Amino acid sequence: MIRVRFAPSPTGYLHIGGLRTALYNFLYAKQNNGKLILRIEDTDRTRLVSGAVKNLISTLEWSGIEFDEGPHKEGKFAPYTQSKRLSIYKEHTNLLISNGNAYPCFYSQERLDTIKEKDIPSDIITKYDRRYRDLKTDEMLERMQEENHVIRLKIPSDGSIKINDQIRGDIDFDLSLIQDQIIIKSDGYPTYHLASVVDDHLMEISHVIRGVEWIPSLPKHSLLYQAFGWELPKFIHLPLLLNEDKSKLSKRQGDVAVEDYINSGYLKDALMNFVALLGWHGSDDKEFYSIDELLDNFSIDRVRSSGAVFNVQKLKWFNQYYIKNTTNPILLNLSKKYLPDDWDVTESMINLVKDSIETLSDIKSKLSIFFLYSTDINKNTIDQFFNDKIFTLLNEFIIEIDTKKSITSDDFKFIINTIKSNHSISSNVWKAIRITLTGNEIGPDLAKTVEILGPAKCINRIKLFLSDHAN
Repeated sequence: MIRVRFAPSPTGYLHIGGLRTALYNFLYAKQNNGKLILRIEDTDRTRLVSGAVKNLISTLEWSGIEFDEGPHKEGKFAPYTQSKRLSIYKEHTNLLISNGNAYPCFYSQERLDTIKEKDIPSDIITKYDRRYRDLKTDEMLERMQEENHVIRLKIPSDGSIKINDQIRGDIDFDLSLIQDQIIIKSDGYPTYHLASVVDDHLMEISHVIRGVEWIPSLPKHSLLYQAFGWELPKFIHLPLLLNEDKSKLSKRQGDVAVEDYINSGYLKDALMNFVALLGWHGSDDKEFYSIDELLDNFSIDRVRSSGAVFNVQKLKWFNQYYIKNTTNPILLNLSKKYLPDDWDVTESMINLVKDSIETLSDIKSKLSIFFLYSTDINKNTIDQFFNDKIFTLLNEFIIEIDTKKSITSDDFKFIINTIKSNHSISSNVWKAIRITLTGNEIGPDLAKTVEILGPAKCINRIKLFLSDHAN
């Protein structure tokens, strides 16, 4: 059976690259009637962030990615949090020591201080530490009881190893360039390398789908599998995510946390569609995919090896498309968190502005024309768009709608055009009316805006404007 896993570290937010990894694992598992496992890799105790696990799970639930097993959905391979599996790692480490594939490396506090003070290069340290490789078992066990130590895996000092990646093919690694890696730290916790390999084997992971940054760890992991006598899973390393300047995607140049995009008002379908295309493309030029369509079309064979540029403008374009195609009731409900509680927003308002919205966080400014009004207009604007004839038109418009309870967009255009004709007004009056009624030179369809505002509010705004600006 196909079994894949997504294994984030709870060191903060879910990175956008992590979301892509989780999505690709999800698609691959579901396409092959396999299982997707969520595993929390929290063995680096110095980087843990309180509440990060809960945040990771809630963000993944928001994305629609469904896990078959995990800390929130127990299965037969529990626990799915590595800090709860320490006895398992200890047992397997002892096995490696007993079969001669690992050894303790002893660190006195004096030696640690010397290394720190003299800034000794790591390759020199490692060569020095290799003298512990051949300690007799009795001495080794006795010193382990009394002295600070880590456990290292024995790496062959020469030769090479070839490992297959399903995207890049066979990759050769020179073993002489690889140090004896630490697999158990001095605090007793395993390093990522040991814990990941042990868990992947025990949880029967068939395919390891993860970011390309883990390729340098491949030989270490392969040697661990060999040391245990286990079969390697299939490896699939996803392309790097890049900023637009082709540097590695980082927070220095923009948001990288999925939570930031959620809070900014990106729709789930837009973000997941966009993320799916960061390194993969279908067999045609299609760009818009629902999750069901991704399940039908996604293929590891079409994941490229070169880096994928994270273009925020392209993401906004995707989001705008999905907003336009979201029904007004749903969009109104999604928008509420971005709007003041005392704004009585209607579906007709949403429908009027939705085509101009890139993210839901824009919606407050777009709808402000209906709830906020000021006659504080730049004098140059007044001089440019207003004259006596425009003021006459505005006064007559008040008279025409004074007794009306409502006004349609067609009514509005008919009334204005009639007044224009009666007074032989040849200038373009629409921008002047928009400025009068909304305080802005640009905005959504003016006639529909007037229809939503209604006669009473239009009259009140025109009177306020005239009192401040008409002679």
